[in-house]
Amino acid sequence: MSEHPRLVQVRQHILKHNDSAARALRERFHGAGTYVVSLVSSPGAGKTAFLEKMLGSLGGRYRIAALVGDLATDNDARRLARSGAAVKQIITGTVCHLEADMVATALLGWQWEGLDFLFIENVGNLVCPATFDLGEELRLVLFSVTEGEDKPLKYPTIFNTSDVAVITKIDIASAVEFDRIAAHRNIQSVRPGMPIWEISAKTGEGMDAWLGFLESRLTDFGQDRQAAATSNRMPLSPKDRDEI
Repeated sequence: MSEHPRLVQVRQHILKHNDSAARALRERFHGAGTYVVSLVSSPGAGKTAFLEKMLGSLGGRYRIAALVGDLATDNDARRLARSGAAVKQIITGTVCHLEADMVATALLGWQWEGLDFLFIENVGNLVCPATFDLGEELRLVLFSVTEGEDKPLKYPTIFNTSDVAVITKIDIASAVEFDRIAAHRNIQSVRPGMPIWEISAKTGEGMDAWLGFLESRLTDFGQDRQAAATSNRMPLSPKDRDEI
């Protein structure tokens, strides 16, 4: 007898549990007024440098913190802590992605409820994190110009489960002969209408506009919370909004 149905059932159970845990997290985040942004990418795509830049830029105006997922070491967390933001490391061991329960555990004993922004940096992987909701309001998928224009075509699921695409290391695009038009076309072919940002954490190119976008999302989030409170309902999750 084939074991495939059993494997599928186990995976469905895991995802069902994670979705339930993510919904509970989202309710807590909404209740606290904390806008949660998660970042996913391949290893070396530049998401830690990008997050470091965001923490440094937003820290003087907003209450911010970050959770960082890695298989081992707290190198990224120590690096990000230099920004002055509160940072906590999540060591996943052999697990190639963060799960909602891991986020909930990391929040225990942490005074996060007064935050404006909470950033969650996932483990470097474009496959495993795709189907695991973390209760975030905005998921960013990043890939660098050194990875090639066809990244969205190779990993369509992560693009379809993300809200925004960020192309990193744009300052060296010409040097590596990165075809920006092709990259945009490939993203749109996988997820039509997806917002795309071109960023260089090193030179700061694109950062001001990106931060303006992020701040506008925080404002919209606050207005949605007020409207939801008036009508006595929970704001819709990004996934739920897509399904309407």
